[in-house]
Amino acid sequence: MREQFLSSSVERQRDYAKQYEYLVVSVSPDDSLPDARRRIVEHAEYGKWELERSILYVGGGRRFWLRRKVITVQRTV
Repeated sequence: MREQFLSSSVERQRDYAKQYEYLVVSVSPDDSLPDARRRIVEHAEYGKWELERSILYVGGGRRFWLRRKVITVQRTV
């Protein structure tokens, strides 16, 4: 599991049943907490994401789950 946090990563997922889109941000133990916090705030502010869950692993790696509501547009014509 330690191999996952060698570098930071961002992964997008979509939950079709609940109509939410998820963004998973993984932060390596080498990255500073202020830098990780800044990235999360930028996603939340500019991409309309909200923080759903965060976890701190034993090795110092962190993972943040952000979500936003998917708005489906109905055709009117």
